Amino acid sequence: MNSNHNVTDRREPLRLTETSQSDARTGSLTAAPIRVSSRSLLSGAQEVEIEHHGAVYRLRQTALGKLILTK
Repeated sequence: MNSNHNVTDRREPLRLTETSQSDARTGSLTAAPIRVSSRSLLSGAQEVEIEHHGAVYRLRQTALGKLILTK
């Protein structure tokens, strides 16, 4: 994948929602996990690069439809 390729330029921004619920043990609020479809992330590509804390990770889809995340 070309590192200059920006997938977000080809589609609408992701719409993320977050809900909070109280943790009965600590009384603190916890955020529910955010769910994003692999179709949204990959946008038709077999692989995307994800930058996280200065490191680049690759998320790719195998021929069998499994996802592999590597650093």
